[in-house]
Amino acid sequence: MPARKLKVVVTRKLPDPVETRMCELFDTELNLSDTPMTADELVEAMGRADVLVPTITDRIDSRLLSRSGERLKLIANFGAGVDNIDVATANARGIIVTNTPGVLTEDTADLTMTLIMAAARRVVEGAEVVKAGEFKGWSPTWMLGRRLWGKRLGIVGMGRIGQAVARRAKAFGMQVHYHNRKPVSPRIAEELGCTYWESLDQMLARMDIISINCPHTPATYHLLSARRLKLLRPHAIVVNTARGEVIDEGALANMLARGEIAGAGLDVYEHEPAINPKLLKLPNVVLLPHMGSATVEGRIDMGEKVIVNVKTFMDGHRPPDRVIPAML
Repeated sequence: MPARKLKVVVTRKLPDPVETRMCELFDTELNLSDTPMTADELVEAMGRADVLVPTITDRIDSRLLSRSGERLKLIANFGAGVDNIDVATANARGIIVTNTPGVLTEDTADLTMTLIMAAARRVVEGAEVVKAGEFKGWSPTWMLGRRLWGKRLGIVGMGRIGQAVARRAKAFGMQVHYHNRKPVSPRIAEELGCTYWESLDQMLARMDIISINCPHTPATYHLLSARRLKLLRPHAIVVNTARGEVIDEGALANMLARGEIAGAGLDVYEHEPAINPKLLKLPNVVLLPHMGSATVEGRIDMGEKVIVNVKTFMDGHRPPDRVIPAML
């Protein structure tokens, strides 16, 4: 008799090629409506699944995991970040957690540079003027932004995405600086021509643009606090394509409104999908709907990572992208 297929419950609509392959390999339950599951629905799904495939919109905390039952053995997250999952509690209950690292690097770095350019050159402001029919012709002093060439970019978090942003910034003639838990290897430092700052405070006070590229962990919550934001120079721009919780969003909004920071480009928010109402009213802020990884290629690559993790687990081996608390 053929081996029993694993029962896999997918919490959100995934790209068609991914869903089709999952249905071929597993006993797969899809969410065709793409409606986010409630907490009770997640508990019910965990109770009938061998494998749960959630996304970053599903908050699987210790309270939910305590009600998961005995059947669930793998949470294969469709996403690189796992701050939506209490990994320690899952591990304690014998549930493996995996993610999809690496495949979103270039897409997120592209969008980071998009936000840097859009904020520095006031692209959205200009586009809105044209759409409103208010463009009256060229003027030598109108809609002035800042050039990128020669500016200092401070990257907070020099992992895969941070390094990809650095490569792009270097091509634009920017001087790359970074803060990280430890310096990158000499080979990478030479390639990027980057300057390491052990002190985040010291780096922030000297940069023209700050790019947030670190994960959200307890240690990075409000890493850019109100105190640290006050270290920035008035012409500085803050860009965040990582996690909203890394910045004190309320403090950022207040400083932008007072002109104490020149601008911001945000793809993520502290209380997502809610956005601080002050940010929505500011002309010097570019706001995007968490689309850093939103490419066809990237989302299919994410799905293929999920499939490899589930298939490897089904075959009795250690999934290649297992997340353990020590990694967070």
